[in-house]
Amino acid sequence: MAVAVATDTRVGTARAALWLFAAVLAIRQAAAVLTLPPGERLLDLGAWTGRNGVLHVPGSLYDEGRFTGTPFTGLVLRPLADSAEQGLGVAWTFGTLLLVVLVGLVAARALPIPVSRRSTLLAAPVAISLLMLSLPVRNSFHLGQTSVIPVLLVLLGCLAVRAERPAGLLIGIGAALQPTVLLFAPLLWFTGRRRAAVTSAGAFAALSVLAWAAMPGDSWAYWVHHVAGAGLGESPDSLANQSLHGALLRLGLQGGAEIAVYLLLAAGVVLLGLRRAVRYAHDGQLLLAVAVTGCVAVAVSPTAWQHQLLWVLLAVVGRVGRRAADRMLWPVLVVLAITLPGTMLLPNVPVLHPVRDNVLLVAALVAACAVPFLPLGSPHFRRPVPTAYAAPLPARWARVPLLPFWRRALSRPNLLLELLVIRVGYSVYAQIRAAATGGVAAAEEHARQILSVEAALGIDIEHWVNQAVVKAAWAETFLDFYYTSFHFAVPLAVLGVLYVRRPSDYRWARSSLAFATLLALLGFWLYPLAPPRLMPGMGFIDTVHGPQDLANPDYGAMTAVTNQYAAMPSLHFGWSLWCGLVVLLLAPRLWMKLLGLLHPLFTVCAIVATANHWVLDAAGGAVVVGTGFGLTYLLAGRRQLQVGADPVPARPVPGARSHADDAHADGKEAAAQNA
Repeated sequence: MAVAVATDTRVGTARAALWLFAAVLAIRQAAAVLTLPPGERLLDLGAWTGRNGVLHVPGSLYDEGRFTGTPFTGLVLRPLADSAEQGLGVAWTFGTLLLVVLVGLVAARALPIPVSRRSTLLAAPVAISLLMLSLPVRNSFHLGQTSVIPVLLVLLGCLAVRAERPAGLLIGIGAALQPTVLLFAPLLWFTGRRRAAVTSAGAFAALSVLAWAAMPGDSWAYWVHHVAGAGLGESPDSLANQSLHGALLRLGLQGGAEIAVYLLLAAGVVLLGLRRAVRYAHDGQLLLAVAVTGCVAVAVSPTAWQHQLLWVLLAVVGRVGRRAADRMLWPVLVVLAITLPGTMLLPNVPVLHPVRDNVLLVAALVAACAVPFLPLGSPHFRRPVPTAYAAPLPARWARVPLLPFWRRALSRPNLLLELLVIRVGYSVYAQIRAAATGGVAAAEEHARQILSVEAALGIDIEHWVNQAVVKAAWAETFLDFYYTSFHFAVPLAVLGVLYVRRPSDYRWARSSLAFATLLALLGFWLYPLAPPRLMPGMGFIDTVHGPQDLANPDYGAMTAVTNQYAAMPSLHFGWSLWCGLVVLLLAPRLWMKLLGLLHPLFTVCAIVATANHWVLDAAGGAVVVGTGFGLTYLLAGRRQLQVGADPVPARPVPGARSHADDAHADGKEAAAQNA
């Protein structure tokens, strides 16, 4: 009884915290729009209903290509054209906020029955928070778009309203606003709701005819001249158009060949995606069926702008993976794809550009056609194959670990998830590092402070070392190469070897490196520091980047690449020291340990000789790395695990004995390696 009460208390606390977080995000989103100057907010709405908007100007709505909605949308919006601009902006912003909250509530209530009570209680604030963070919702707020309305109408018609005709009417109205929503009519038909399907098609036709009668010229321009809106708004081959049509245009296909390929692919996506959606609906996962159908609509639409891609986020409800270690891969992929730009998810490598430029389209396609979502009848739907954990050795202090629930898994984490988290983590690190500029005057003043401290300690050797290396061509060439080549390669190589050979130590080492990097970001933000090469009048020679125009605060092209004043602490040395310590602790041979220690030695020589860091910057790097290891120890306990101890599984899984045995064996092997 006491355990149940404690569990309910924790769930209640978590629920309150999540609702508070969702409320903060909602307030922030509304404030971000309303605090902008009138000419910079609700751009599309202003272009439609403003003083010189298309709803006021004589002629067709589509003459200038600024209006991208259907004629029925124009008919609905026309009464708003006479509203006061300020009042309309406020009402539209809070109206959109209410619609987003309703979408989150309806989606949360539609989770399938086998979902746990805890998940049901926490689903609503989590759903609203993810919606507020998503690119489509943020884009809709900024532009003043109507794209949230069709999503809400479909969710109400498919999930909340059980009466056939009202449900069909809601979906028909959504289709009149966004024509590809009509794809939900086949979903209704093949899931036994035929009256709703017929009603939705009839409502769409009736509302389109009504708009045609009221605005015949506009209707002709939209449905015939622009082929259901294709070509309206931005250029269809722009990155903003995340549809198959836009992707094919970006790949270089044009004319009849592109249209033929597009129609063929669209037909295949519709056939495969709707079959999967019907199967999930019959299985009892109606919300997933709606999400899959929405992803089909996104992919096959001639134009799918960012604010129309909210369907992709709904696909997060699908469960993928039999192992607990793989269960988070799909939701993390979806959330990252729908909240971050593609440039943060994938590196700037030409071979990856087709994927990077079409991340949302790829997410929609794989959700619609490829991802093997688990059926409700699967024994792994609620209870995946558990992850084996091992208890740490007793620590020096009784209160360590401070986070006892941070258990040490013995099996390897999901590789794709790890690579994605590392890439996104580095992208966020680069963004924060670039933002923490601090100003030229402050950075140079801090550099003079560092130099005075070094002079007092007798370690101000940077100028002497820099000049000595410049006079020795072989040393300059070697240290320049070392500085530019090994900063990323060696840490990634160490992590790769640990992932393959010592998975439990991989998690420990990765966490320590992450803590050290976060602490370094704090240093960049609080203490901007000019490196020696950017200090005027001191005679340092930048051997790596070449001469810099110190009269120009931008210092050439390098400023566009990285923050020039992110010098304290030196992560060049910090990451190299992390590599050396990890190799020293874990390498089985003495020569390997010695080789690992050479890396931080060569790195500290390179950063000082090339005039990219002060000596104290290296000391700062050592401090953040040591603190990173210390935080991992305090929070998770000792690195070593109990030798020979049986791994501690999660809840047993009926019917998954062989997988649990495999995890048990992997755990014993990893524990033996730690010995």
